Amino acid sequence: MLSNTCKYAVRAVIYLALNGSEDKKIGIKQISKDLDIPTPFLGKILQSLAKQKLLTSTKGPHGGFGMGRAVSKISLYDIVEIIDGTDIFTNCLIGLQPCKRSEEGRPPCPVHEQYSSIRTQLLDFFKSESIGDIIKKMENKEEYIQL
Repeated sequence: MLSNTCKYAVRAVIYLALNGSEDKKIGIKQISKDLDIPTPFLGKILQSLAKQKLLTSTKGPHGGFGMGRAVSKISLYDIVEIIDGTDIFTNCLIGLQPCKRSEEGRPPCPVHEQYSSIRTQLLDFFKSESIGDIIKKMENKEEYIQL
């Protein structure tokens, strides 16, 4: 459902939320090593998140990445919107474009009615579930990050 890039972004944000602080930035090489994500690829992901102010980025020998907002203010939707876009919440399940139910003479896809309610629930979940909520639910936080 989510791209691997988006999953990496969520993992990286959780990692930074657990390991960083206002005073402590974490370098890209350390994040990459701990999460087993290629450094150049992770760098592009984190820069996208920093550009949208979810993360902060500091250059230099003591630079790195940190949280740009409180973890309770970053929803899964925020990350998905930046990395994958919102097509998952609007597009038809079996087509490439949103169902055109309202267009005359064009019927909706065969699963439109069933998937519409699921898509609404999915959107509600992604908007309401914050990184802070996820962290609270994790018992052994280190194990989850390595997945």
